[in-house]
Amino acid sequence: MATISVPLSPELQNQLDALVKDGIGSNRADVMRRALEHFAEEAAINAVLKAEHEVKTGKVLRGNARDILLGS
Repeated sequence: MATISVPLSPELQNQLDALVKDGIGSNRADVMRRALEHFAEEAAINAVLKAEHEVKTGKVLRGNARDILLGS
């Protein structure tokens, strides 16, 4: 497991400590891991929603994937 050091403003430190106090995580590191997992999940959801929107608006490619990739 890697360890990283990230400078935080006093406001972010206070928010982090409040999340620990509220039981979101058992300590600062746990809250940060959970925050990163949540961020990744949100990004994945947004990618799916964007793809669904593109399909609904007709922004799709049709045909053979190899031909599309090769520009044939």
